[in-house]
Amino acid sequence: MLTGLSPAVRQYLVVTGNYWAFTLTDGALRMLVVLHFHELGYSPLNIALLFLFYELFGVITNLAGGWLGARIGLNRTMNLGLGLQVLALAMLLMPALTVPWVMAAQALSGIAKDLNKMSAKSAIKTLVPEEGSLYKWVAVLTGSKNALKGAGFFLGGALLAWLGFAGAVTAMAAALALVWLLSLILLKQELGKAKHKPKFRDLFSKSPAINILSAARLFLFGARDVWFVVALPVFLSQTLGWSHGQTGGFLALWVMGYGLVQSLAPRITGKQADGTGATCWAAALTLLPAAMALGLMNGLSPAWVLIGGLLLFGVVFAVNSSLHSYLIVSHASSDGVSLDVGFYYMSNAMGRLIGTLLSGFVFQLAGQGSAGLQACLWISALFLLFTTLISLRLPRRVYF
Repeated sequence: MLTGLSPAVRQYLVVTGNYWAFTLTDGALRMLVVLHFHELGYSPLNIALLFLFYELFGVITNLAGGWLGARIGLNRTMNLGLGLQVLALAMLLMPALTVPWVMAAQALSGIAKDLNKMSAKSAIKTLVPEEGSLYKWVAVLTGSKNALKGAGFFLGGALLAWLGFAGAVTAMAAALALVWLLSLILLKQELGKAKHKPKFRDLFSKSPAINILSAARLFLFGARDVWFVVALPVFLSQTLGWSHGQTGGFLALWVMGYGLVQSLAPRITGKQADGTGATCWAAALTLLPAAMALGLMNGLSPAWVLIGGLLLFGVVFAVNSSLHSYLIVSHASSDGVSLDVGFYYMSNAMGRLIGTLLSGFVFQLAGQGSAGLQACLWISALFLLFTTLISLRLPRRVYF
């Protein structure tokens, strides 16, 4: 069946398959670590610190990985990411895990995740050169990835209950190793390799539009992770008394729905895929965490505030994220596309790093429970206000 497809489409399917498989294990691992170490008695701040190197090395990897991809090819950086994730999972099979060891494994996983994502997002520019269909293909890749990340959350909670921590990690490492071997065979050489070898100084973008978009992305993802990464799952488990399966299942369904909306973003935004659209959608999103915080402050049912608020936040955030993902690929230079995409996702990783640390620190400092979650939501609203103000400077033309 695949023989009738063009070589570019076949390569796109391989890239997408790699990205899907990696994302499934990445989402599962995130949920496994949060729930397992919370069960062991770790505080929210300590759990957040377990992800410190994951996010920190993601920042470094996106910056250097874009340069590396332009020099050696995106196929090699993608396969390197898959191999490192298998190694990171294997590290977590040590019989006596210590905090520094888990942080080191998370560092490898962070490098692997961002090598894989940068490679997949950059490859679209090479494999789908037609600007008119670019938004659609970026939305499909981004949306399907997040749907599978949600499935990974559910998988992580389910595997933890079924196989235990070590069993779950073993199963994921074996499955991903198989994907890695297939990718080494199927992914062609020289994908996305720049015609002219970029210098190391070319890591930093010289495009004003990409710099503005990167700054907006930093605050956008910091606003999500400041309450979603640690504060929310711990609140659901500790304050509302949800089981691991309920927590993992709910967050999985949320992320899957979020991914579905991302894939439909071109239909939602229409042709307003420019700075005006990015600003309007960011402004709409700013209202939602503030409304949720006010609801909790006024004694409304926490369960209903979170469920209703998360549904609305997921829809609006998904459109913001998908629109941003399209704009960066559209703005990126065709030769050495991974340089611009890597710089942009470096900002994305920096936002996640800041949000993850604040999620644990603020939630614990404010007293955990409802007060801690409210504090995280107010910071989220502030970050989104910054995103809106920065987006005012984006170009105002339509790109297709």
